[in-house]
Parts: sequence; C-alpha cells; structure tokens
Amino acid sequence: MKLLILGGTVFLGRHLVTAAQVRGHEVTLFNRGQHNPELFPAVEKLRGDRDGDLSALAGRRWDAVIDPSGYVPRLVAASAALLADAVEHYTFVSSLSAYANFAQPNQDEGAPLATMDDPTVEAITGETYGPLKVLSEEAAQTALPGRVAVIRPGLIVGPHDPTDRFTYWPVRVATGGDILAPAPADYPVEFTDVRDLAEWMVRVAEERIPGVFNASGPAQAATLGGLLKTSRQISDSNARFVWTDDSFLQENGVQPWSQLPLWIGNGPEYAGFSRYDCSRAIAAGLTFRPVEETVAATLEWAQSRPAGYAWRAGLTPERETELLAKWAMERK
Repeated sequence: MKLLILGGTVFLGRHLVTAAQVRGHEVTLFNRGQHNPELFPAVEKLRGDRDGDLSALAGRRWDAVIDPSGYVPRLVAASAALLADAVEHYTFVSSLSAYANFAQPNQDEGAPLATMDDPTVEAITGETYGPLKVLSEEAAQTALPGRVAVIRPGLIVGPHDPTDRFTYWPVRVATGGDILAPAPADYPVEFTDVRDLAEWMVRVAEERIPGVFNASGPAQAATLGGLLKTSRQISDSNARFVWTDDSFLQENGVQPWSQLPLWIGNGPEYAGFSRYDCSRAIAAGLTFRPVEETVAATLEWAQSRPAGYAWRAGLTPERETELLAKWAMERK
C-alpha cells in the first residue's frame, strides 16, 4: 500500500510510520519539516503547510491517507478536498473530547457531540478542542463520503509522548517514597498504548474500513490504583501511595489532569470520563497489549531523556512534599 501521512514525526505520527513500515508499506510524509526532521531518512518527505501550501500533494496518488494532525476544520477541509480524488480512503484522528459531556458512562459513537456558538473560531482551547474536532470530522466526511474512518481516542500513551500525562506516574513511582495520589484507588482510567493504536489504524487504512470508532483501552477495566501498583512492580520501587480526597486537592488548588494526570475529579459531571464504549473498534480489530508492557516501555523511554528535562505535567517534587506535609497535619 502507498500510504500518505499528514505529519508523521511527532508521537502518534512517528509510530504510524513505524507500524506501516513493519507491515511493508510505502510511506510518504507531508509536513513542514519543523519537528524531528531527521527521523525516517529513507522515507519520502513532501514539504508544505496545511495552512496555505498544499502544492506538494498536487498531482500525486496514494492508496490511503492518515491524518493525525488535523485540528482546524478549514484546514482539514482543504486537505481532504485536495486528496478526495487522490486516495481511496481517509483516516482522521479525532478525540473522545468530541462528545458533548462526560456525565454519561459507556457512551458509544452515537452519543451527542460537542458544539460551539461560533463555528468560525479557530483558536484551540480546552473549550474549543472538542467542537473543532467534530467540525473537522464533518469536513473530512463531506469531502470523501463513505470513505472516511474517524478514530476517537482518549489518552494516548507510551514512548515519545510529549504531554507527560501518563509518563508522570511510572517515573514518579520509580522514584519511590511517599506519593500523593487522588482517592479513591479504584478511580477508573482509560488509555491506549500508541503502538497498539498506530498498528490498528494502519490496518484500518489497509482494509479501507469506514465509520466512526471510539478507541480507548486497556482490554480490561483499569483503575489508577492498579496502574500505580503495576508501576511499582515494574520499577521495583519502595513507593507508598498516600490517597488524598477531592476536597483537599481542590482546596489547595491542585489542577486536575495537568498536575495530577489521569484524575479529573469525582463529580457527577465526570461519571462517564474514562468509561466509553469501544466495542466497535475492538470488533474491527483493535487490540491492547498488557499494561505492564506499556509501563515498562514508557519508563525505559523516559529514562533516556536528557537530565534537566522540563516536565509538562505532574507535581513538582517541592509542591508534592508541601501537599503531603499539609495532608499529614490535617489527618492528625
């Protein structure tokens, strides 16, 4: 298969390239060349910009395209329209943030979608990210009716994750000692190893599978406590988990998801967060490796990063120490 990837050098994109190469496909990348340009020296690279310069794509043909870099509907519409007669199949990477709310557990692909008052807004924020993904899905589907796979992942994790939203926990647990953790220990979490997602998406493109798919794992229902215990087992650390409640964390200004990754709070408005129906993707062949493998690979990769790396998520050691001391005082 001749496969075009829009992007291909950051996180999911680079794993898509690797998965496609393993499966023997001929890969072409289209990007600006600004991120990791040294990757994949043997792969054809077309330079351009989705915002105004798609000329490198003109006059070419591929069997399929995978778009992991579409966030703005106008730009997705332009790329999809240009490629409509140049590819047989278009895979668009959306997000579980496309849904209108997190209050309902086990939402499937037919659940209500996010909207925004002004569809011309292009600034990507916490409020607009989901609605923009919805409009981008529609743009791709309009350009290639019946030939689009819309993939809605949740948290994508594993080696080369630039967000640290999962990586924080294996690394912090490996460091050992008392660890501030948001209660309860059975707090549900969902995440998908980037290697599993990438391999499946390449197969979706191979088989020209259309439709919309929630794509989040792991195979068995997971909890934050289970993830932390697995991380302790893999790293063989002496970590001790100090489970703190919502009210304490909120009173002390701890930011959900960013300062304590995977936790977004226990309010009823989040009853469906990390609880999505992904049966359609599983029926279409999505599989999930054991969590132990994801933790081990993430930890190995994280330890290879340069000293002094600036974390993008998680508590600083100083802030965690301060909070642990305050929690201990309040428990006396």
